[in-house]
Amino acid sequence: MDNRVERLPFARLLRDSALELLLTLFMLFGVTSIIRWVIGPSPISGTIPQIQVELLIVGASVGILITGLILSPLGRITGGHMNPAISFAMWRFGVFPGAGVVPYIVAQLLGSVLGVVAACAVWGPVVAEPPVAYAVLQPGPGWSTLALFLAETLSMAIIVLLVGACLAVHRLAPFVPWIVGGAIGMAIVMLGTSTGGSVNPARQFGPAVLSGQTRFLWVYLLAPMAGAMLATWLRQTVQCHRFVLTHRLGGTHRDGSSLSGSTSKAFRFDR
Repeated sequence: MDNRVERLPFARLLRDSALELLLTLFMLFGVTSIIRWVIGPSPISGTIPQIQVELLIVGASVGILITGLILSPLGRITGGHMNPAISFAMWRFGVFPGAGVVPYIVAQLLGSVLGVVAACAVWGPVVAEPPVAYAVLQPGPGWSTLALFLAETLSMAIIVLLVGACLAVHRLAPFVPWIVGGAIGMAIVMLGTSTGGSVNPARQFGPAVLSGQTRFLWVYLLAPMAGAMLATWLRQTVQCHRFVLTHRLGGTHRDGSSLSGSTSKAFRFDR
């Protein structure tokens, strides 16, 4: 396939980073709000005390939230990453500029903090108190640091591998928002009582900083990045004959048109 390198102007990079901050803010506000009303004291938690049922509701709600943010106008502009590991993976795939990785990650981490702060402002002191505790995640009893690192690494690797494989095929690209949302939802349901099912450094950063529960924060920050690196290597090995077409998880070109059914050239960024 003939590829053309697209350079990202500095002004557009700053704009996209600011919008990515807003997207991550909305994500963490939503996640914290969902946990406040499903896990925290509320009619829902009073009626459904079983943690697995609560996690099913949380997982489905968060999955829909993430899918919606990816498909939103802001998500179509920035790519809807909201996850440092996704931005890093897109650079490794060759469709996101190396100059954009650090600004995106900084924006995502700052958006994480601001999203939890916004939830505190809206819902009040209940957000800071157990069991909500700023929506911070902690591994379950008996989980070692190594086990947590491996679980987060493998979970992120699976998601990035699926994203990369689908974004390399025109007809599959439009399904990526639903794949990402569904995978995150499943991680919450399956890993909620063990690792927490974060698979996103930005998901844990704000809650951990505001709650002061930072013992395992380095694992939640680094393991998804390791998973992204592993997945990009695997995809290049298994699917070496196909290029990833875009860094936009919505499966669109820069002008917003769908990749589905398109025969246009893939746009690749300089690393």
